[in-house]
Amino acid sequence: MKRDILDRLQADRDAHRSVVLATVLATGEQRLIHLGGNDPLQAEAEQAIRSDKPATVETPDGDVFLNVFNPRLRMLIVGAVHIAQFLAPMAQMTGYEVSIIDPRQAWATPERFPGITIIDEWPDDAMDELHPDHRTAVVTLTHDPKLDDPALNAALGSDAFYIGSLGSTRTHAKRVDRLKAAGFDDGKIGRIHAPVGLNIGAKSPAEIAVSVMGQVTAALRGAA
Repeated sequence: MKRDILDRLQADRDAHRSVVLATVLATGEQRLIHLGGNDPLQAEAEQAIRSDKPATVETPDGDVFLNVFNPRLRMLIVGAVHIAQFLAPMAQMTGYEVSIIDPRQAWATPERFPGITIIDEWPDDAMDELHPDHRTAVVTLTHDPKLDDPALNAALGSDAFYIGSLGSTRTHAKRVDRLKAAGFDDGKIGRIHAPVGLNIGAKSPAEIAVSVMGQVTAALRGAA
């Protein structure tokens, strides 16, 4: 690998940008393909990024190997509630680096969330530090506008690939009114999955966590 390619690849990784290293197998020629570019193999590269798997593509110049370098997957869960106790380990097992955000220290404890990163700050401060990117899912679970709304404001201003918020249709309607008053339009607000999770008739905290994890996975993989 040439030094300039290696330096740019390292810069992309440091900046948490997805990138594909394309190698023409017959010649060893290499180039980097980023999201939103216009490379001849742009569609194939972006499909490899979404699937998070390398691929070999046939071209007139011979086979090209697409090696994917994605930032780590992250899930930011706002609210150290019962659903989070099930969702956090599920997300970890699925490959996510999980953070629980909740300033209520009686709820956000290592005993309730063993092995999970706990951030006992207000969500707006935590989100400023965490910088959600296109490999980040944000899930708010508190039902408390003082906690959920600042997190949603930050998530809607980011490239987070998934934003979900717990609450009934009525609760979400009030949330929409608050977000509109904060300056968000229907397009932005439409990014929020609410009520959160797939409609599988979930009732218990564990079932709701399963429905959320399913919806997050569908969003990540581009499923309908």
